Amino acid sequence: MGTKKTILVVEDDKSLLPMITYNIEKNGFQVKSATNGEDALLLIKEEIPSLAIFDWMIPEPNGLELCKILRRKQETSNLPIIMLTAREEEEDKIRGLEYGADDYISKPFSPAELVARIKALIRRSSSSQNQSLNYEDINVLTDEHKVFRDKTRIKLGPTEYRLLVYLMENPRRVFSREQLLDAVWGREVYVETRTVDTHIRRLRKAINIGGTRNLIRTVRASGYSLDND
Repeated sequence: MGTKKTILVVEDDKSLLPMITYNIEKNGFQVKSATNGEDALLLIKEEIPSLAIFDWMIPEPNGLELCKILRRKQETSNLPIIMLTAREEEEDKIRGLEYGADDYISKPFSPAELVARIKALIRRSSSSQNQSLNYEDINVLTDEHKVFRDKTRIKLGPTEYRLLVYLMENPRRVFSREQLLDAVWGREVYVETRTVDTHIRRLRKAINIGGTRNLIRTVRASGYSLDND
């Protein structure tokens, strides 16, 4: 039997934390927990988890700031992150994704949905094949999860990385938002289509360095394509 994957749960609601922990452990994962951002950073320094779950409103620092801190560090730049929050406004969800969260779950939520999203995100994060992908001046070493443009290393979050790999595996093909959701997020979880726009915007910002051409084309009323036209 393989080693259990570790999930870090950072939640300051002490009535909710045991429920989350129980349901994750019941599905074969190991759980480490903290009630504030400062303790979470200490736990991550000791051991980088397979996935992290942050409540938006945890103290010192909050979930958004924690995402931002971890995305800046090379060793945690690809850590899958799920954000929990009672905020339901669309702009709040977009803000969470822009700060580095890979998925977003609004409270209240069902334990089954949370576990499904954990499994889907971990599966997608570990499903790369040992190969090199090339398109124009972009090079992806999928076995090492490294991305280069014109020989310059580019740091991407896990979701942006998977989006880029999928587009590079299918160059010049136009994908609708729904198709990208199915391919990158998976059909077993519900994600709003606007989420695709947020991650495409982040991906473009990351790879369009030093005046390089934008290779991710928006096809009006259709979706997105990796294309040099």
